[in-house]
Amino acid sequence: MLKKSILYVFMVFTTGIIAQVGGRATYQFLNLVTSPRQAALGGKTVTNYDYDPTQAMFNPASINPEMDNQLSINYGNYIGDVNYGTASYAYLWDRRTQVLHTGITYINYGNFDGYDEQGNATNTFSGGEVALSFGHARNIAFTNFHVGANVKLISSKLEQYTSWGGALDIGVMYVYEDWDLHITGVARNIGTQFSPYHETYERLPFELIFGISQTLQNIPIRWHFTLENMQQWNVAFANPNRDETDLEGNTTSEKINFIDNAFRHMIVGIEIFPESGFNLRLGYNLRRGEELRIAEQRSFAGLSAGFSIRLNKVRLSYSYARYNFAASTSTFGLNINLQ
Repeated sequence: MLKKSILYVFMVFTTGIIAQVGGRATYQFLNLVTSPRQAALGGKTVTNYDYDPTQAMFNPASINPEMDNQLSINYGNYIGDVNYGTASYAYLWDRRTQVLHTGITYINYGNFDGYDEQGNATNTFSGGEVALSFGHARNIAFTNFHVGANVKLISSKLEQYTSWGGALDIGVMYVYEDWDLHITGVARNIGTQFSPYHETYERLPFELIFGISQTLQNIPIRWHFTLENMQQWNVAFANPNRDETDLEGNTTSEKINFIDNAFRHMIVGIEIFPESGFNLRLGYNLRRGEELRIAEQRSFAGLSAGFSIRLNKVRLSYSYARYNFAASTSTFGLNINLQ
């Protein structure tokens, strides 16, 4: 009965949703990485099931008792003057069988110079967005399946325009402890705008993500494999900068095939010494690497790396993600055990 109810809720909320990628939806900040760990593993990693409460902001099915009294604070120095961060906390209650989770995500776009339609300078303005989430997860009795949901309240202010919205995340995770194997699927940002910026209601950046990860037996390495944007298969596009012109002036455009689309959904990552006080993280986002690479130049686009170190009850984390020669991001994190 529980499985049927979950399927029914998922179908109701996703009916009528049109696939979106990139600039086809509002509140795009909801899909930014939530922590250095996630950023270092290539972004959008959804399979971690441990102490880290920031994982639950992307996949509510990962909420578990190990997160009890864990506080996580993260800050990202994004492209240009854009800054964003997250904070999350989990608490165990009801005879230590139920976990409640809350999180907040904010982004500040910095200051902009304003101009009117004639090009005359006006006042400077800024923009920012914030989302507050509440989550809970349960184990399906007598199984290795866990289901969870996040409810999010979203506020956005861009210059003089404001908007409010709400969203729901639904996740299902299979945890097989004997193999240390995690398999999961998440439907994110199912929702709507309560009030638009002006008159037009815009869609939210709905996304389906699937992931699998496992710690190798007798080897201190955990591998992660993620499929992003599975709500839309065709995410690849022909880049006009890669058109080829022959001696007769004939132009051949870049060809996009099934393999090109398949690779652009993939993210891979590994954690070295995943359960120790010090670990290393490496990741590669294939879509980012392909779309941002420069022809005939080695720019290392799509690569990311990071580390974490535990000092008593505090864990410090850092990640670096490469976009191209002109852009990269650093993310810093602090996880505090309040027990």
